[in-house]
Amino acid sequence: MAIQGGLPVPHHVVFPNGAFVVGEVTPLEDFEKAKEARASGKAADVQMRDKNTDVRLWQVRVIDADQMARKGQSEVIVKIAAEVQPVPPEALPGLPFRPVEFAGLVAIAYIDENKSKPRLAWSLRASGMYAPGKAPRAGAPMPQGDGKAA
Repeated sequence: MAIQGGLPVPHHVVFPNGAFVVGEVTPLEDFEKAKEARASGKAADVQMRDKNTDVRLWQVRVIDADQMARKGQSEVIVKIAAEVQPVPPEALPGLPFRPVEFAGLVAIAYIDENKSKPRLAWSLRASGMYAPGKAPRAGAPMPQGDGKAA
């Protein structure tokens, strides 16, 4: 089987009970570039980029609204490939978090060896985010910020 990258998966399959943005969208740092920049003392663009498209990568913390999620599995990081900083949906009155849906969601399997016993884990990548029920028309751009990290 020749699966390259990850498996495209609809938002409602990963988050059937909904998802909520926690905090802000931040640049994903390329640790090797950052280490080299610190060693050289020079300012450098240390934001990680997609290996295939060279588009900047951003990250956002997300709460999975699945009440059956095990301890430690209800919060995930979703990486978003976008040249400028994506903008989360507006907060809803009375809610501490912002409901969100992701466009172009892809699940990428990897082996997590950080625990005593290695396990299969999933990384989530998206092409954009929007308010639930407000999916952009096909070909329309995703909401984006000014390219400056908040």
